[in-house]
Amino acid sequence: MSSATTRSLLDVLSDIFFVFDEDGRLVEWNEAAVEVTGYSDEELRSMSPVDFFDGTDVEAVEQAIGEVLETGDATVQAALVTAADEHIPYEFSVSRVIDDEGDPVGFAGIGRDFTETLRERERLHQRERTLRTMHEIIADRDTPFEEQVQALLDLGREVVGVEYGTLSRIRGDDYVFEVVSVDDDSIEAGDVVPVSATNCEVVATTERTLVAGDVGRDVADADQRAGYTDWGIECYLGAPVFVDDEVYGTFCLYGTAPRPEEFSEWEVTLVDLMSRWVSYELQRRSTRERLKRQNETLERFTSMVSHDLRSPLNVVSGSLDLAERTGDPEHFERCQQAVDRMDSLVVDLLSLARAGMELREVTDVGLGTLARQCWQTVPSSRATLQAETRAVVCADETRLRQLLENLFQNSVEHCVREETGDRTDGEHVTITVGDLDGGFFVEDDGRGIPPEERDRVFESGYSSRREGTGFGLDIVRRVADVHGWEVTLTESAEGGARFEFTGVATAG
Repeated sequence: MSSATTRSLLDVLSDIFFVFDEDGRLVEWNEAAVEVTGYSDEELRSMSPVDFFDGTDVEAVEQAIGEVLETGDATVQAALVTAADEHIPYEFSVSRVIDDEGDPVGFAGIGRDFTETLRERERLHQRERTLRTMHEIIADRDTPFEEQVQALLDLGREVVGVEYGTLSRIRGDDYVFEVVSVDDDSIEAGDVVPVSATNCEVVATTERTLVAGDVGRDVADADQRAGYTDWGIECYLGAPVFVDDEVYGTFCLYGTAPRPEEFSEWEVTLVDLMSRWVSYELQRRSTRERLKRQNETLERFTSMVSHDLRSPLNVVSGSLDLAERTGDPEHFERCQQAVDRMDSLVVDLLSLARAGMELREVTDVGLGTLARQCWQTVPSSRATLQAETRAVVCADETRLRQLLENLFQNSVEHCVREETGDRTDGEHVTITVGDLDGGFFVEDDGRGIPPEERDRVFESGYSSRREGTGFGLDIVRRVADVHGWEVTLTESAEGGARFEFTGVATAG
């Protein structure tokens, strides 16, 4: 093969090829050497190896040449200095050239642009630092959960390069900001917006990570969402957060300018990892709280059974003993009353225990329809229900039924005086179920509950009636708690009792 043919083949290479003789003179090179260095063929012909470098790289190159001449091969990384004084990171693989007798007559090598390799190496180092920082954040058990999430959002914003980071909870039609990372006060933890205005609705619906470098281009119906049209959210990266296999909310990062490039696979993976940790922690907290409630319920249930059933059992024992000695049937009647009392206690205790358990199935429940169904169980002709609500609430229907029935029963028992046998003239009570902003209320027009007793009525065993078990309103409170609702006792416009439930998610 002729030297001209060899030169043509070498010119095909994008890497620099070179040959120096034993005196360090450049005797052969390819076209890439001319293009990269910016020197002409005439200039290259007069240059030595160290003429292409400066600073400490000169010493490194000289050491590499010595190693080549001694051992046969060497690799060196150094910045190649071009005719325009541009410094380009290069990696040179050099080998010794020998003659037919085996004596060294020079060296040849290939130089490859090392810029992208260095960039990739720096990217890997940066990712390693990011993962190490993330591990330090989530491994710190002394830091409160909200602060850990805050630190993750700060880290995510820094890596991805956006202005906003949030952990939000989707509650019915509401989008609640729980933890916020932002440099200004445009949004704060506790703020609530319609979920339909956010890209997070897409995440919750699909239960998949949403990657949108350009929201207007990548998200369907973006022009119908206030997040895009009014708030200026132009790029978005968000992943779903799950608790009990249901979408709790989203962990997301977003900014006010479209990205020139799509979010990278690394950025998407990082957000997915963070959201999964948040899901795990929320699930762990939920499980721990549920077990705590169940244990408290069990302890309270055991205590109540032991305490509240003892008295009627003592009545039964004493009355049976008296009946055996005297034969007086009045003692058997006292036994029956005690048994009826125990039956009421057992029913209410079981209801109380179940009220504190986790929700079984949350569905859309028509509040007015359910209230009218529950009213059928109220044994009083001197009470009237007014279901002035069309709300559809997100609730466990069985638990909500418990709540309404106990409130209705409580109003009837405390407002209508009826006696067994001949009915005396009593009071008539009207019970109303109506809508509140963010919830609903149940009120009556009866005698009400004195202010000094309102803090005690939800306590287990509290009752103003001697024959009452005192568990009805405790059941109401527990049902509200397990749904995440807040219950407040106040006074109705007519002076009766008014129970307000807020934080209630509604459908539609």
